[in-house]
Amino acid sequence: MNDMTRGPRKRAIPASWRVHKEDAFNATLEEVLAGVLFTNDRCASRVATLNELRGLDLDRLPLPGSGNTASRWRALGAVAACDLSLAKLYESHADALAILAELHCAEHAPRGTWAVWAAEPPNARLVARTVNGQSLLLDGTKAWCSGARHITHALVTAWRNDEPVLAAVDLSQQGIEIDESGWQAVGMRATGTASVRFDGVQATLIGDAEAYVNRPGFWHGGAGIAACWLGSAAAIATTLIDNVARRDDPHALAHLGAVDAALASAAALLRETAASIDAHPSSSAQQGALRARVAIDRVAMDVITHVTRAIGPAPACTDAWLARALADLPIFVRQSHAERDEAALAKTLIDDYARSNR
Repeated sequence: MNDMTRGPRKRAIPASWRVHKEDAFNATLEEVLAGVLFTNDRCASRVATLNELRGLDLDRLPLPGSGNTASRWRALGAVAACDLSLAKLYESHADALAILAELHCAEHAPRGTWAVWAAEPPNARLVARTVNGQSLLLDGTKAWCSGARHITHALVTAWRNDEPVLAAVDLSQQGIEIDESGWQAVGMRATGTASVRFDGVQATLIGDAEAYVNRPGFWHGGAGIAACWLGSAAAIATTLIDNVARRDDPHALAHLGAVDAALASAAALLRETAASIDAHPSSSAQQGALRARVAIDRVAMDVITHVTRAIGPAPACTDAWLARALADLPIFVRQSHAERDEAALAKTLIDDYARSNR
């Protein structure tokens, strides 16, 4: 792999902070990830690692709702514990494969490195024109495209006659321009996030109009992102365990107790959410996914506060992995919509309450 070194095995994450017990798939994945230490913030090194995992079929996760959702989320958490930029690319690739399977379009998934680019800011809109049947031409700009220079295929949201559609596009074509100048973040730097301009680029329609957002798996994937946040927070928290084990500090012990309660509760919530999805794979998982995202958003930020207050500045200044994780996690967590997600969760509760009191 480029720009990566095999270092010492990272500290073990306590079982109570994990979403799922170890199985054969995750044992292999975690063994491959053990000791992976990136030496720069370049996207190419993360994609090289993703391609190694692909070569070992370690990107073929259990599909959400297939009866093993918790195992899928443990895998996402394990990659996030290694490196959050890698996790962003890995989760997006795995999500693309799951979307294609759920929309019965798996035949449109040739071997390659995929991403899902679904951001819809008001200043960047992709327009799709039907050419023939499922064939489309794409024009316009797609914003917040992670891995843009290095992945081979993407699922992109676009608008066809004012209807939202999903399209699969081969990124080796002419007519694609990539602009990385707008991505100035220090955190998640290695995602290689860019704006991508499409000019008459051929694509394939995936599913019917609005199928992407209306399928049950839309919220399954949203909860899976929270598993990435949890995996990174748990890995950061192991530095606190190591610190407390080496010195007698009652304040650090108190911080560790608070961290343990928060992470164990978050893992339990994700286990419950995964079980609900597996029991009702065709039902809307919006409420459970929002609850998990809202809860783990706060847990992740609380873990950062407890860890940094307990151990002080030195580890974050001298440990490259920890410094990167502390910069990456707040940026990744803000993929949530903060109070808007909390309000949306509350709305689902009000709707349930109204139905139960009719």
